[in-house]
Amino acid sequence: MAATKKQKKQETEYSVEDKLKALYELQTVDSSIDNIRRLRGELPLEIQDLEDEIAGLETRLKNYEEAIEELNTNISNKKNEIKDAQASIDKYKKQQENVRNNREYEALSKEIEFQTLEIELREKQIKESKEQIDKRKKELEEAQKEVDERKSDLDDKKKELDSIVEETEKDEERLKKKSEKIQEIIEPRLLNAYKRIRDNARNGLAVVTVERDACGGCFNKIPPQRQLDIRSRKKIIVCEYCGRILVDPDMAEEISDKVKKK
Repeated sequence: MAATKKQKKQETEYSVEDKLKALYELQTVDSSIDNIRRLRGELPLEIQDLEDEIAGLETRLKNYEEAIEELNTNISNKKNEIKDAQASIDKYKKQQENVRNNREYEALSKEIEFQTLEIELREKQIKESKEQIDKRKKELEEAQKEVDERKSDLDDKKKELDSIVEETEKDEERLKKKSEKIQEIIEPRLLNAYKRIRDNARNGLAVVTVERDACGGCFNKIPPQRQLDIRSRKKIIVCEYCGRILVDPDMAEEISDKVKKK
């Protein structure tokens, strides 16, 4: 019951023109808040993208480091295998000194030849692994350089965001309080309609002016008679195409000047 009485009081105290002025002023204030959030809103996304990119690059760095470590382990293993093969060769050569026949000598010679080939193969594999290490080290260096550059970009973006937040926080808070104060004098039904239109509008504009005989929101032409009705300010008129509330340019200019002075 109390809410109904308050609503009736609002409807009797404020003319249609007053309501239109309040709606346009609310739109002006809310658009200013949108601009602040838009300016700030793009930076966190850029920061998130940079953080994701850095995380990906650091994973790549880790992969390069693990690959180099694995190649070094392989080289170490191959060197041990060469030592074992050389020890076998020394052993077989010593055994050749005490053979009893040509068959045993030939068998040991084949073992020596096999171990010699094993050494040559391991040396080739070591050489290839070293080349791979050089390649991975170069890639690691380039990736590290890229990480450092991205981290520098990230620091700059964070500083920029902190600066914008510091500069705009007070303005946003002031505008939010102003928006809430204006909303108090607009009847709930009209305020709900404004919020619904604003939520559905891509640019957040629920109240627009008539510009060059067209809706300032969707740019569709408005008939002359309807423009006269808008200028009379005796009823709330919405665009038949996009549903936005329409006001005449003179009122918009009047409200804009009023907002600037405050």
